[in-house]
Amino acid sequence: MRIAAFPKGYLTEMIVDRTLSVFDWIERAGSLGVDGLELHSGFFWSGGSEDEVSRIGDALDAASFEMPMLCASPDLTHPDSDQRAREFDVEVEMIRVASTLGGPGTSCRLVSGQAHPGVSIDQGLEWVHDAIERLIPIARELDVVLAIENHYKASTWQYPEFAQRKEVFLRLLDGIAERAHFGVQFDPSNAIVAGEDSADFLEAVIDRVVTMQASDRFLASGTTLDDLRQADGTIGYSPALMHGVIGRGLNDYDRIFATLVGAGYDGWISIEDGVNGMDEMRQSAEFLRDARERWFGGSTAVRVRSRELALLAE
Repeated sequence: MRIAAFPKGYLTEMIVDRTLSVFDWIERAGSLGVDGLELHSGFFWSGGSEDEVSRIGDALDAASFEMPMLCASPDLTHPDSDQRAREFDVEVEMIRVASTLGGPGTSCRLVSGQAHPGVSIDQGLEWVHDAIERLIPIARELDVVLAIENHYKASTWQYPEFAQRKEVFLRLLDGIAERAHFGVQFDPSNAIVAGEDSADFLEAVIDRVVTMQASDRFLASGTTLDDLRQADGTIGYSPALMHGVIGRGLNDYDRIFATLVGAGYDGWISIEDGVNGMDEMRQSAEFLRDARERWFGGSTAVRVRSRELALLAE
């Protein structure tokens, strides 16, 4: 298992306000002790031009970071066909950027899109399946892995994720046969936000997981998950569901790691945080380094025990 970091806590400064550049972030991340940095399509202020991508690649190399994952958020369920086409084109461009910066096997995230009013589940899935099937040959040609995330809501979106519910997400996966260049980016905290048990969600998709994001959530004093569930069964971005250091919150990481190792997963896990500052990100990185030693260290005994725990969890 290798560890990356993603600056969720700085997305407004980096994407909306543009007061913190990707070069600033690369320098700042040097204190985390991670192997790579997950980037976002919004970090490319020049739109991913050849010169910009080259300069970012040079900065990553100089800081001894890999770029294993690129985060993009195409709205493939938009009711306007012209807008869907534009969203598709942006994803294609991000696949190209991911290939350039990360090389063979790099993952490029995609999501289904927003839950636009008036778009039925069947119609949305038809659009998403069509887009993914057209993206797969491009990803295959560039040796990039498309990683669809169990997402909740992009910061710039008006509506939550179309496929936030597990049953819809699983229907989406079942409609795509490709395994080599398409899989799942698992986010345990997004499962919680969508009203699911994160370890249960992982077990439902473990055979398709190609990358993982890691964070944790904490309930404000005096609240319960049932209190926070909205009428549709989700929790949403409630102010009573707070960010914090990985491994100390609602996610059962022992069960999550047991499931991952039991399935043979040994890929990238990216810290998706920084909401409360760099100190918590450093603590989260330390937690994942300890987890790597405990769960992914290569010991036969550890791997056998992990498989036993995964079976017990079923």
